[in-house]
Amino acid sequence: MLFGFEGPGTGVGVPLGRGGHAPRLGQARDERLRVSSPPVKAVLFDFHGTLAQVEEPTDWVLNAAAALGADLTPSAARRLADELILAGRAGGPLPSVVPPSVRTAWDRRDLTMDDHRTAYTALAAGVDSGIDGLPTALYDRLLTPDGWRAYADAVPVLRRLHGAGVRVAVVSNIGFDVRPVAEGLGLAPFVDAYALSYEVGHCKPAPEIFRAACADLGVDPRDTVMVGDTPADAGAVSAGCRCLILPVSPAGAEHGLAAVLPLLDA
Repeated sequence: MLFGFEGPGTGVGVPLGRGGHAPRLGQARDERLRVSSPPVKAVLFDFHGTLAQVEEPTDWVLNAAAALGADLTPSAARRLADELILAGRAGGPLPSVVPPSVRTAWDRRDLTMDDHRTAYTALAAGVDSGIDGLPTALYDRLLTPDGWRAYADAVPVLRRLHGAGVRVAVVSNIGFDVRPVAEGLGLAPFVDAYALSYEVGHCKPAPEIFRAACADLGVDPRDTVMVGDTPADAGAVSAGCRCLILPVSPAGAEHGLAAVLPLLDA
């Protein structure tokens, strides 16, 4: 889904067709679109759900348990993963119930590193796993490249943008430094800037986080496209950017990121 933005001073008037004649209706519409769409000089990408996805839930539990020396069967890990996801997993669906003792940290989870860790380890601790230290081990998986899977087209598309001289930023609602994860997944060489909510002090859909990314890249928001997977990413439109929203894809699959490439020539 593409959300357009037409800034002040754009799209005024319709150019004449060949020979000075007024263009046909369809031609006029095409010409107007070209006039009202500035060239794309930068692309902003959401991280989770757009460039990469957290590891499959059963693997997440098995790997965290193994780090503690606990040996779970796949079926036991699957049952435990289902309970943990229901309780609230970082990168998973939002929990239906947040205990009052966790509410303050939960509300601020994308604004400070401490609150992010506190919120998600507390939610995991509410599930009786019988494994000492599992909530911390589960959270620690989130901080390493091993706990993530890049989408198959993420590196190829970022490489194409980099080769074309298009600036790239990661814009994420997140409570930890995603740079080491991006490095481990092979994304970092093609990323010029990061606008992370806990560093910027604003979360999507607030326009400030998108403006911060554009300022770091040295580009006008009107020359920028935001690529994401949620309505919060579409908040980039309020900052003056155009926006491309992609549907959900399985971890490691192709995610349709190449849809941004034709916009460079539009």
